[in-house]
Amino acid sequence: MNKNTDVKPCGWALLPFLVFAIFYVGLSVWANDFYKVPMTIAFLIASATALIFNWRTPLEKKVDVYASGMGETNIMLMCLIFILAGAFASVAKGSGAVSAAVTIAQSIIPARLMVAGVFLISCLISLAIGTSCGTIAAVSPIALGFAAPLNLSPALLLGAVVGGSMFGDNLSMISDTTIAATRTQGVRMKDKFFANSLVASPAALIALFAYAIVGASAGTVETPAVTWQHFVLVLPYVLILVLALVGLNVMFLLFAGTVLAAVIGMLLGKFDTFGALDLLGKGTLGMSETLIVAILAGGLFKTVQANGGILWLTEKIAKLVRGPRSCEFGMGLLVALVNFFTANNTVAIVIAGPIAKTCSDRFKADPIRMASILDTASCIVQGIIPYGAQILIAIGIAKGAEAAVGSFDLITCLYYQPMLALAVLLSLILRRKSSEDGVDARAVESVGA
Repeated sequence: MNKNTDVKPCGWALLPFLVFAIFYVGLSVWANDFYKVPMTIAFLIASATALIFNWRTPLEKKVDVYASGMGETNIMLMCLIFILAGAFASVAKGSGAVSAAVTIAQSIIPARLMVAGVFLISCLISLAIGTSCGTIAAVSPIALGFAAPLNLSPALLLGAVVGGSMFGDNLSMISDTTIAATRTQGVRMKDKFFANSLVASPAALIALFAYAIVGASAGTVETPAVTWQHFVLVLPYVLILVLALVGLNVMFLLFAGTVLAAVIGMLLGKFDTFGALDLLGKGTLGMSETLIVAILAGGLFKTVQANGGILWLTEKIAKLVRGPRSCEFGMGLLVALVNFFTANNTVAIVIAGPIAKTCSDRFKADPIRMASILDTASCIVQGIIPYGAQILIAIGIAKGAEAAVGSFDLITCLYYQPMLALAVLLSLILRRKSSEDGVDARAVESVGA
């Protein structure tokens, strides 16, 4: 594997991630307060560790590698999505679109089922538009609007949104992860969809019932009257959904939704031109911490990769493979770990995909199942790590809405991801043993080649 590169496998290169975990999680647990340690500082400490590592390489060269990771295309695209999501959430709230959507939803969905309804709506929207980030940006402000009137936890509502968004991110035909998984394994999208749905659907149903039970304690409020203005104000959300269904880029649809929300707000007298600009500015600045974390994470991953940490990880897991079942388990573990380090599920699949393809070819594993496992395992991790784009966007929007939601508060309210992990594990354990399972173990050596 990677014979044409000068990078040598090195397990110690993964040390910065351990430093991050000890510094961020350890100190937070010790202080019994997950608001005590800023995530940006934790990433700076981990980054410093990565730059100190491999002392034989000049610091200037290591800084160049780190900076190239900070400015990597996927990181910059992610940051642009963050900026647009912040602007949209701010102007939508200022125009009254959020409160209008809340009013319409309250007139349709019973209060005791509101959390489950938020989860189901997020599932359907993300399945339709294929992007978890776009779904979170559009639905989170609405979901947070239910917290005060229904006496619901903001973290619980955001957990339902993030969980539902990952359902569609995993299953949608137009999701980046679906495209990456099917292309790297050479299978058709519809085949992967059906195989994937057998695992994801039961997990989603269990999560739906769990949210219905937990959200049953919501307070009761009088059903509000809905007027024509409410429907006008929610048009930006409708526009985002329609444009996404057409297949337009998530950045374009967020931009279009932001412009429409601003125009409607000005026409209805919610604010003037300068008021709209002020809301847009505050929305983008409100995502500053999210942007910094994403940029630092990109630099950290690039440095660890250059030091041989990712190569060491892939080689170690590849050597554990002994047959179709262990091939599926090993590649699922590989993409999950790579995703944990990269905080980008599409990138994780692109990195692990070719290795998984070689592995499945050698050990006669089902490529359709492999594509499903790669996509699902990466989405599980992506939807639960506190420095992933999805949770960062949700927390950033909550901060803009003046709702105090910590990353670990949100993680404890994620029901879908643990259920999906359990479903994947059961599918691996209960996997039918085929006549081809007795593959010659000597083929193991060629997996890492």
